[in-house]
Amino acid sequence: MSSDVSLRAGFPAVRLRRLRRTPALRRLVAETRLSVDDLVAPLFVADGIDAARPVPSLPGVAQHTVDSLVIEVRRLSGLGVPGVILFGLPKPEDKDASGSHALRHDGITQRALAAVRDAVGDGMVVMADTCLDEFTDHGHCGIIDPTTGDVDNDATVALYAGLAVAQATAGAEVVAPSGMMDGQVGAIRTALDASGFADTAILAYAAKYASALYGPFRDAAEVTIADGGDRKGYQQDARNRREAVAEVVLDVAEGADMVMVKPALTYLDVIADVRAACAVPVAAYHVSGEYAMVKAAEERGWIDGPAVALEQLTAVKRAGADIILTYFAGDVAEVLGA
Repeated sequence: MSSDVSLRAGFPAVRLRRLRRTPALRRLVAETRLSVDDLVAPLFVADGIDAARPVPSLPGVAQHTVDSLVIEVRRLSGLGVPGVILFGLPKPEDKDASGSHALRHDGITQRALAAVRDAVGDGMVVMADTCLDEFTDHGHCGIIDPTTGDVDNDATVALYAGLAVAQATAGAEVVAPSGMMDGQVGAIRTALDASGFADTAILAYAAKYASALYGPFRDAAEVTIADGGDRKGYQQDARNRREAVAEVVLDVAEGADMVMVKPALTYLDVIADVRAACAVPVAAYHVSGEYAMVKAAEERGWIDGPAVALEQLTAVKRAGADIILTYFAGDVAEVLGA
């Protein structure tokens, strides 16, 4: 028998390690390619602050002023990152039960959207998170029904529609409803079309799980759910897989141009299922907890942080994601562009 051939279950098999021998060979036969083009950077912009404020639980991430946000967006653009998604944070005293400041045309998100579009034009895809939790005084993603204490789905959806129009008016090319309300995509599509924004795309958080991995995000967004509550009544149960595909199918039928799975790394099976189930682009959000764990272990010298980040994001791409929202966007762009 040739030294190049071995028998596995009765069949001859060429030594696959031949193709792993050099970096050039590994590049040539790589099945999955992570690119800067795959990345979207989540960014926070806060009202009422004078300078960018670092987020301790998200090393390298800050709450920006509008001016520092524009500087960061230009930096990311220079690195080749094609998109950003903005999360607006109001002054604490501007939060109320309905998140009304989110819809104001002079609100923080809308001012930030306008400034970023003025700075980069069509050179980057400018997205907006279309939700209310940063703006409500109870920390939920919509209006609370005083009788039941639950989120009022239909009343919330009506606000999302108005919020999407406000964001599109300010310059958002893509609105991203993240509240997991039934019918949110259809209501937003109808409102956008009726308001002259037929070309504004919708990225639906179609399979968003009630995950324990969002803690650092809530620090960054200054969101606390009242009375120790949670969002398990309207976000997906981590134990469910088939339900995600059902949610995606509904959102695409209502007019979603892209769909998202969140979190990413801990839901690779769901990403693969969603990729197989629909033809629209699939995004995955590599969330704050997934990012922060890498940063924390890197700070302690336990892992090679950049190498782990690349490995994790490649796994998300390998599972089927076309687009990855990640706080590593700038770091990874620097590595891939080197």
